[in-house]
Amino acid sequence: MNIRGFLKIMGPGLLYAGAAIGVSHLVQSTRAGSSFNFDLLWILILANLIKYPFFDYGTRYATATGKSLIDGYIQTGRWAMNLFTVLTVVSMFVIEAAITVVTAGLFSYIFNIQINTSYLAAFLLLLSIVILAVGKYSVLDKLMKFIIILLSVSTVVAVFAAMDIPKQINPDFIIHFSFSNKAHVFFLIAFVGWMPAPIDVSVWTSLWNVEKSKELGYRPSLKSALAEFRFGYIGTALLAIGFLALGALIMFGTGEKLSPNGTIFAQQLINLYTKSIGHWSYWVISIAAFTTMYSTTITVIDAYARVLTPLYSYYFPKNKSIKENTMNLVWLFVMFLGTLSIIVFFAGSMRTMVDLATTISFVFSPALAWINFKVVTGKHFPKDARPGLFLKTLSWIGIVFFTVFTIIYLIWRFLI
Repeated sequence: MNIRGFLKIMGPGLLYAGAAIGVSHLVQSTRAGSSFNFDLLWILILANLIKYPFFDYGTRYATATGKSLIDGYIQTGRWAMNLFTVLTVVSMFVIEAAITVVTAGLFSYIFNIQINTSYLAAFLLLLSIVILAVGKYSVLDKLMKFIIILLSVSTVVAVFAAMDIPKQINPDFIIHFSFSNKAHVFFLIAFVGWMPAPIDVSVWTSLWNVEKSKELGYRPSLKSALAEFRFGYIGTALLAIGFLALGALIMFGTGEKLSPNGTIFAQQLINLYTKSIGHWSYWVISIAAFTTMYSTTITVIDAYARVLTPLYSYYFPKNKSIKENTMNLVWLFVMFLGTLSIIVFFAGSMRTMVDLATTISFVFSPALAWINFKVVTGKHFPKDARPGLFLKTLSWIGIVFFTVFTIIYLIWRFLI
């Protein structure tokens, strides 16, 4: 595949990147570096490696069948659909709320708007709905190509510049990660939960691939589609390393802690860049950080609306006559109301909301990973598109890893 052909099919992989590069990178990766230096770098790399197959399967299924993973769940059995539906309903408002409150914090700090976070969140969510209702998929597709490049270049430059910045380290503030420390393990669970993204993003990726095929008028080859997705996947992994490095190089050992308040956190995040690159970069970084988080806000609310529409049709087949666009709009407003309710309830702490959302995603990981594996190895999936031995082995390693750590977390959280 030549460069021109690759650029033509680009879209789903970048939308995945837009969904992934958000809280997991700007918040959790930076926290990992600032709290534990480079101690969790190997965990970051491992999480990206063992989660890869389950995201791969979303693109693989959509390209091979022309349908989304939801159709694969239906063919796998009602149990798979019921489980996926429960996981979606339980987590969707919390996940969107965690993303939106970080976005609102950035918006508040950058533009010096001193109003309640809930009002800002409501404004940003309503604006997202308007953008999706008017521009739909094409807006997301074109917007992400610019945003991801801008943030990536800025982060790479900031990391290299930070290597030469002297800092005053206080031995009293040097803390190393320990598996015997319950608080450290709880952070690890939250960190891995969205590193690089929740596994249910694989369903969104499959939906975006189906939409991209409609836009192109044909289905790209499996090789081309996977190459486009891997480009976005590897890029998000490298960017996560960049954020961890910024936290470690500039904040670790200084005694400065990332604030649970969204607005103060935004100030600290942008300062990581301006300290290493220079104050001249303030607006460049501010715009890049805000647009990255806001694109995640739009991408995730769009994805859940797309997921809820076929779920509704599955459980209420008599109402299939309702147009898909109308249903999507209805679900967008449902997401708006549910997300805003969570934000109002957790208004006091951005960190609490983020940790709750990321932990829920981790606890659900074993089940979602297992369902995705069953779909692409089952009898309904074309044999020539099934994963090879390496991906199957990696899948089993991932399923075992998620299961063991979920059990450990639940025991420590509720029994010890």
